[in-house]
Formats: sequence, structure tokens, C-alpha cells
Amino acid sequence: MFTIESIDQAVIVVGAGFAGVECAWALAQRGHAVELWEMRPEVTTPAHTTGHFAELVCSNSLKSKAPDSPAGQLKEEMRSLGSLVLQVAYETAVPGGQALCVDRDAFGQRVTETLRAHPLVRIRSGVFSPSALEPALAAGRRVVLATGPLTTDPLAAWLAEATGRDRLHFYDAVSPTVDASSLDRSIVFAQSRYDKGEGDDYLNCPFDREEYEAFVAALAAAERVPLHSFEQGGVRSGTEDGSGLEKIKYFAGCTPIEAIADGGPDSLRFGNFKPVGLKDPRTGRRPWAALQLRPENRERTLYSLVACQNRLRFGEQQRVFRMVPGLEQAEFVRYGVIHRNTYLDAPRVLAWDLELKACPNLYVTGQLTGVEGYVESAAMGLWLGVRLACDAPLPPRASAYGSLFAHLQDTVEREFAPMNVNWGLFPDPEPAIRDKTARRLAKIEAAWRAWAEYAAHWGLMPAGTAQ
Repeated sequence: MFTIESIDQAVIVVGAGFAGVECAWALAQRGHAVELWEMRPEVTTPAHTTGHFAELVCSNSLKSKAPDSPAGQLKEEMRSLGSLVLQVAYETAVPGGQALCVDRDAFGQRVTETLRAHPLVRIRSGVFSPSALEPALAAGRRVVLATGPLTTDPLAAWLAEATGRDRLHFYDAVSPTVDASSLDRSIVFAQSRYDKGEGDDYLNCPFDREEYEAFVAALAAAERVPLHSFEQGGVRSGTEDGSGLEKIKYFAGCTPIEAIADGGPDSLRFGNFKPVGLKDPRTGRRPWAALQLRPENRERTLYSLVACQNRLRFGEQQRVFRMVPGLEQAEFVRYGVIHRNTYLDAPRVLAWDLELKACPNLYVTGQLTGVEGYVESAAMGLWLGVRLACDAPLPPRASAYGSLFAHLQDTVEREFAPMNVNWGLFPDPEPAIRDKTARRLAKIEAAWRAWAEYAAHWGLMPAGTAQ
């Protein structure tokens, strides 16, 4: 039970979303007192409808439960750490094929009841403000921010000051990312414009005129995702222009590719897709237009489509971007988005254990770190709770956890963007395996072996949990 002494020493966890509840649970199950803050239902958000902890605000799916998938492997690693989210998810599961789907109300209610009943968890209702944060840090308390993409404005402003305003992103304008192994290298060629920089800094997908015009037509006709009401501020929405449609003014660098294409058939060819300084080795001539790909990680297993941020529905993105020469069989590990999503530039502001470099004893977890998705957010919260309770070291690179951490620590020159767990984050086997199925199986086997050794060696299971 809580005592005066344990309250003074309790770890403060701010936010009872997926990351916050897992962090609090991991600490409490290992004998550490936790002070868990949640502002709902006293103060709600435009995205939430209940006061439940770990509310699912979008889909009720927690992705694949197949053990030979990236999401399945991450779940196995979380299960071995005693995940509360997964335990409750299986208890409240509804049919979903290979996906782990839950009854959202039963799930949220049971997570909430379980944490409220834990003798080492004290629930604090209300907004956790900078005026509460600063005294806690001054007193040597450990504080975990798990406040997610809808972090309150005062706390977000404090984080921006602490990290540098260019290191905290309030709007997520991200291009699609593809698995490098799925590119057609007989078409895609490596070259930087005018041969500046390293020769393989960029890959290029060359269009002829007919291919380009077909792509632009498909892009212009593709179905788009409307803005949510709570996202309007992030794009400087304007007034109606007489057409009955809201006129959106996007931040510089955030304009969706389909909006650029709306400017005319040559707008992309003279802008994002300009072919100047490039030569297609198949023809020896400059292509009509070219979409460039940029490495997303140091190992070059992932490439992003440069300047292709968009608001198309995911199925439409796959259909349209597979019209690009060389991307006909592309496997998308994440799709382009433009939406509100508060997150930190993790490689530059977070230490390996998710502690803020500029502020000792202040930790960040969940979506704020730059992972994406319910399960990934929960996974980061769970691991941080274990880390704070057991002084656990960095997970092995080959594991699903290690692959997510590699993304958060990769300082390759790029615009850091949130990522979910996917095949491209796992290290390629050595020697290389050409067959896709065999290569993926090797990645999963390596992940499982590395994780099993890590968890067993460091004794990370909570007391009383079956091995």
C-alpha cells in the first residue's frame, strides 16, 4: 500500500493512454509506487469519448497476432515482460482474423479497473501542468511523459522550450516509406542531381511522358482523407473560396503532393519531380520526370518517397504510387500522412533510455518518442517501466524492440518521422537471402533468439509471472 514515504518516492507517470498504463503497470508489478495522472474525464479531447484508460480512439485492431510478423514478434516480446495491454486484449478479444481485435469499451473498462485496483498505483485526476512538473523534478522525482499526440498546449510549450522548438513537431507531414528489397532495381537507378554528394544518396524512378501523365491523372482523381476538426489549426485553414469547399493553407513544406498536382499537369515535373541533372542509364537521356527515393535509415533497408506527403486514403496511395516506374511491386511499410501528431526529434533530444538529454529524471514514452500505433506506443511504455524498475539495458538490435530503438536512435541525415514496427526496421540477415519469405523468416528467428537471451539474462519478467 502507499505510505507517505512511497508517495514521495513514487514515479510520476503522466497520461493513462497505452504507453502510460503499461509503464505504470510494469513499475507497480515490480514493487515500485506509481502516481498516475490522467486528465480525462474532467478535461477531455476532441478525439476521446470516454474516461477509460487506454481508450482506442480509432480502430479496435491491435494489428497482427501472427508470430511470424513484425507486430506478432513485438507482441511476443511484450508478453514476456508481462504486458497489461496484451493480457486484457486477449481477455476482451472479438473476431478479427489474423488481427488482435478487441471490444473497445470492455477493453478500456478492464484496463482502468485493473490499474485502479493495484495497491501501488495512485490515480491523480486533472491536468498535469509545467507548474507541477518543475517542482517534481527539483525534488528529484522521476517523471514520465506519456501524453501522446494531443499533449496539452502548456506542456507542449514547455517541452518545446526544453528541447528547442525545432525538435518538437506538432504536425506530421510524412511521405510514404517502402521496403528497399521490393524496388525494381532494373528501373530504379542511383544518382544525385548533377552528381552532387555520394552517388547513392538518392535513388530515382524515371518517368517517360505517358507514364507521368497517367500518374498525375490518377493522383488528381484519388480519394482523399478529410481533416478532423481538431487538426484544422495545424494547417492554417482559410475561408471558403466560393466553391463551397474549405480552402486549406498548408505550412511550407507540408503541401500534399495531390494539391501540387492540382496546380496543373506540369506542376510536379517542374517541382518535386524535376528531372534536371539526372540521366536514365537505360536510355542515356534525361527522363521526362523523376520521383526520388531517400534512405530512411543507416542500413538503407527503407526508402522514403521524397516530397510525397499526402492526404490520400491508404489503399489509394498503394494503387497510385505503384504506377511509378520501379515501384510496381513496392511494399509500403508506412503510408504518407498529414495530420496532427505531437512528437520529439528522438535521435537528437532523447538518450537511449528515453530520458530527455536536456532534463535529467524526465522521461518520454509512447507516441511522443516517434513510434506510431497502439502496440508500439504500449511497447515503449512497457519497456521504460521495466527499465526504471530493473535498470534494464538496451534491447538487442535483432529484436523487434531493438529495431524500434534503432529507428529512434538513427541520426542519419533526414527529417525524423514516426514509424511503426515493420520488416524494413529489422536488420537483414548475413549472408544476404534473396528469397523474401526465407529472408523474413530469418529475421524473425534472429529476433526471437536475441530477445529470449536478453530477457532471460536480465531477469526482466515480473515476479510471479510464468515463464
